[in-house]
Amino acid sequence: MDENKIIVTISGKDGIGIVAEIATVLAKYGVNIEDIRQTIMQGCFMMFLLGDISKSKYTFKEIKESLTQSGTKLGMEIWIQKKEIFDKMHTI
Repeated sequence: MDENKIIVTISGKDGIGIVAEIATVLAKYGVNIEDIRQTIMQGCFMMFLLGDISKSKYTFKEIKESLTQSGTKLGMEIWIQKKEIFDKMHTI
């Protein structure tokens, strides 16, 4: 169900430990990574991740706040939204 799916988008200057930091937060909060894509574009790290929060004991808000804090720590831009909202925003 899309209500239990989240989309995480991360961008910023490439560096060591970005994927590890985000994966660690997601594991701590009981989020299953279902799909992950990343690329480096002219030194800019880009990552897109689909996660399932259905088995997490934490709220979407708590997960989002933790990921946002990690993004700040890494010096990265990070966006977290529910997949159903993401899909609606990108439907014409």
